[in-house]
Amino acid sequence: MRLRIKEMMTFLSLGCLSLGISQAQQAPNLNSNATLDELINYALSNKIELKQAQIDQEIGEREIASALSGWYPQLNASGNYTHNIQVPTINMNGSNIPMGQKNTASMVFQAEQAIINPGLFQASRAAQYIRQQNNLNVEDTRINTIVDVSKAYYDILTSEEQINIINENITRLKRQYTEANARYETGLVDKTDYKRAQISLNNANAELKTASEFRKYKYDYLKTLLGMNAGNAISLSFENQNMESNILLDTTEILQYANRVEIKQLENLQNIQKLNTQYQKWNYLPRLGAFANYALNYRNNEFGDLFKDNIPNSGVGLSLTIPIFQGTKRIQEVRKSELQEARIALDIENLENQIGAQYSAAMAGYRANMNEWRNAKENMSLSEEVYNTIKLQYDAGVKTYLELMTAETDLKTSQLNYLNALYAVLSSKLDIQKALGTVEIKN
Repeated sequence: MRLRIKEMMTFLSLGCLSLGISQAQQAPNLNSNATLDELINYALSNKIELKQAQIDQEIGEREIASALSGWYPQLNASGNYTHNIQVPTINMNGSNIPMGQKNTASMVFQAEQAIINPGLFQASRAAQYIRQQNNLNVEDTRINTIVDVSKAYYDILTSEEQINIINENITRLKRQYTEANARYETGLVDKTDYKRAQISLNNANAELKTASEFRKYKYDYLKTLLGMNAGNAISLSFENQNMESNILLDTTEILQYANRVEIKQLENLQNIQKLNTQYQKWNYLPRLGAFANYALNYRNNEFGDLFKDNIPNSGVGLSLTIPIFQGTKRIQEVRKSELQEARIALDIENLENQIGAQYSAAMAGYRANMNEWRNAKENMSLSEEVYNTIKLQYDAGVKTYLELMTAETDLKTSQLNYLNALYAVLSSKLDIQKALGTVEIKN
């Protein structure tokens, strides 16, 4: 549907005017240890797609000004020089009389003013819709930027927490390996325990390496969203970022289609198409304009004396063009434009259905992820309690090392599941806000 909107916009812009403008914001610097708000503000000033949309606005404003310039007087000058090899003659009373001289030159200055012109009527009325469409295109890009940057930030925050968990796990495994090795050397246990500890430690180090590589990619992806070169350094601040405090959402809010920027875009396109239909009807009107001209005329048989004498002439008047019959072209254009109006109306209806399904899917995902998060939170608490108990029992010689490893694995898994569930809740919350059209656009 988004592609369809852009195609229709391109077609209608060529038919009416084109795009509108907005002043590009001055790009702020990105501080070290940047917060989420700072990232969003930076992205809104530096993202390539936003800069392109703002340039499109400026291009559109120039095209609007160009189209409306037809209302101003149009001044033209033209000139010509003719050398008559054979001077035309006229026969009068049996005698051939020359009608002119061998060399002639003229220069004409003419001013024209449009009075009735359907194309200019359309340009005047279409300007507001074109500007509005460009503003909506920028708004759509800003919404997507805010959502994408927020998700990327939370994804990196989740990765950082995952790496912290893995590091804590490595610390525990190193301690367990040391203890198992000491028990083996003192003859309390065989070498199986510390070999298992070594295997677990190796796996944890490999897991840390994998998580670190993915974290690097996530930082590079965030740089892309920010419009930042991949070689630039970036550091983020996660202070006061309690993800749990950001997950709650009012699930009773009613979906309002009018809040969605995509609906506004189609409605604006519908207004442009209605104007195009009106323009096709205006083509039945005559074209009326006023003109004034002043001409300098020079004639002489000798080229060297051509510009010695000037015989000027001037005049003012009105020009009227009445389109009478064009082979039913105007009728067909009116009917085609009316059909395009009907198609856009169906596009709006179809988009509303898609938005309803999108909202339903986002809400279902949010509720499901909330349930997963609550379950993961409880499991994490239970796993931590179980690990601490078994660790004490292992130290007392009651539990085996295999049971300790199992408890440690369950603890790490539950912690990672909790983080993944928390990120899923935050991501689905953003999806709901986007579906509702309630994403806060920062200025």
